[in-house]
Formats: sequence, C-alpha cells, structure tokens
Amino acid sequence: MKKPLRPILLAVAVAIAAPAFAQFAKPEDAYKYRASVMFLQGQHMGRINAQLKSDKPSLPAIAENAAILDTVNRLSFTAFPEGSDMVGNSRAKPEIWKDQAKFKQYADRLNGDVAKLVAASKAGDLSATRSAFQSVAQVCKACHDDFRRD
Repeated sequence: MKKPLRPILLAVAVAIAAPAFAQFAKPEDAYKYRASVMFLQGQHMGRINAQLKSDKPSLPAIAENAAILDTVNRLSFTAFPEGSDMVGNSRAKPEIWKDQAKFKQYADRLNGDVAKLVAASKAGDLSATRSAFQSVAQVCKACHDDFRRD
C-alpha cells in the first residue's frame, strides 16, 4: 500500500470507530455496524492468508493488513447491544448476552493475538507471523463456533 493511502485509512478507521463509542440509536444500527466491521476483518484476514500462502510472502504487506486488522478488530465487540440478535440477517446467538464474560475473553484474546501478529510481521519473522496468524484464525473460529449461528 502506498504511503498516501495511510492517512486515508486512518481517517476511515477513526470515522468507523467514533460511532462505536456512542450508543446505537436502534438495534439495526448496531447490526449494520458490526456486519461492516466483520466484513473488513474478513477482507484483511483473507489478504494476510493469501500472502502467507504465496511463494514469496510480503511481510510489509502482511504488516500493513495486520495493523488495519488491529484497529478494526476492536470495533465489532462494541456493537452487540441487547436485542441486536433479532435484527435482519444477524447470526448472533443469544449466548453472547448470556455469557458476556466468555464473549469478552474472546475479544481480549483476539486483541492480544492480533497484536502478536502485528509485531511478528513488523519484525520480519515469517515463522512467527504464520504462527500468530493461526492463533488469530483459531480465536475467530472459536468465537464463531460459540456465538454465531450457521
């Protein structure tokens, strides 16, 4: 990614994050917000995965996507107000609200694992980057298994 795009991405991240700290006016707003955030998470996980599967992974590209993921992944966990599981195509299970401690544990683990991914990729350690990416993917899957409808 070229350097002129970094300020734009930062501005987008701030614009996305700002509403997360305010209450959502309607459950539909929370659902749309978290669906958008999760779409971005999936896109950047896919980009990192593609790099790791390539013959010559680009650690700078991985580091840039991991940094974006580090910002974006913190946003979705703020968008689960009570009742937003009943909106539209929400795949959120009621267990999110029944076991919020476990849900928060996943959020904390994801934040920590993504930070390790950022650090490993910035350090240029391909083996550690692969391992960190696998940890991130595992926590995503575990959270989805426990808290997302198929």
